[in-house]
Amino acid sequence: MGLPLQGVVVLEFSQYLSGPSAGLRLADLGARVIKIERPEGGDPSRKLAIKNLWIGDDALNFHTINRNKESFTANLKDKDDFELVKKLIQKADVITHNFRPGVMERMGLSYEDVKKINEKIIYAEITGYGKEGPWSMKPGQDLLIQSISGLTYTTGNSDDDPMPFGLSVIDSICGIHAVQGILAALISRQKTGKGAYVELSLLESAIALQFELFTTWFLDNNSVKRSKVSNGNPLLGAPYGIYETKDGYIALAMMNIQTLRRALECAELDQFHQGDVFQKRDEIKAIIRDVLKHHTTDHWLSLLHKHHLWAAEVKDWKQLSQHEGYKVLGMEQEIRLQDHSIITTRCPIRIDGEKLYVNKPAPALGKDTEKIKNELA
Repeated sequence: MGLPLQGVVVLEFSQYLSGPSAGLRLADLGARVIKIERPEGGDPSRKLAIKNLWIGDDALNFHTINRNKESFTANLKDKDDFELVKKLIQKADVITHNFRPGVMERMGLSYEDVKKINEKIIYAEITGYGKEGPWSMKPGQDLLIQSISGLTYTTGNSDDDPMPFGLSVIDSICGIHAVQGILAALISRQKTGKGAYVELSLLESAIALQFELFTTWFLDNNSVKRSKVSNGNPLLGAPYGIYETKDGYIALAMMNIQTLRRALECAELDQFHQGDVFQKRDEIKAIIRDVLKHHTTDHWLSLLHKHHLWAAEVKDWKQLSQHEGYKVLGMEQEIRLQDHSIITTRCPIRIDGEKLYVNKPAPALGKDTEKIKNELA
């Protein structure tokens, strides 16, 4: 199967997660992604281990983000290396970077510099907070962005401390936004012949991710509050959230409160109408919480599903991976290295019914330098 981005060349000056996650998805879709790395150390995420797990000389995390790419090492302060990079830019379609404002400019690789080398280039730049304003030079790290953006007040209950997501959600969503911007610019270039300068920031992605919350807050800033009981979404009424059962947990989504009353056989809910699910949210949820503790998750699911209500068991990764509903998706793929193999997830996109599997590992630092030099000769 020919992939849609086959023939597109991406030069990835990016590091850590946001920019490289965009490169990962572009590579999955067929682009040739070449990481431009410093000879000494390369992408710092090579040494940023998660749970102190390593594959060879590189952190496991590096392998999850940078599979299916090539590595070209260049000292951009060296004249000969810089000339080689300029030759690569002449052949490239896309450049990505996620350095702080001013870094690429000091290296002579700003958009204006690059456009003189290749006027059709798509230049995608990710910063932490934008290039202007009092925060522009602050470190753009995921937890810090979550904290500044208000996102930590969407998770947990109202009496809890601010609570971040348990993953680098802003890096990931900004990478997705970068792919969207790059693909839009590539389509535009196909029509007009002109390149584009695509700008993103982690903070803008974090704010955009909360579009429902911000829109609600703009209208009524007192209406966005986490519920005290089983908060699932601060904008949604009872019973939306996760509840403990006798042997685990159960998730309840949006549903009619009187239908829920019949499913649970809970007379205490008789006093409430559908219009109460917001005004009396915590009172309703507290009743549901106390009822659900008395029977197992399967018991409640059978009753809830009998009434066509939206409910699901809460699984951990082991429970999920053992279920046929997971297995049929085929989300796992093996990445083979010289002395190791690792299991990771595949691209979630299917094209013409085909799942996109690529077993090419992340590159060793500088692995493709000589090969690419020969191509440029």
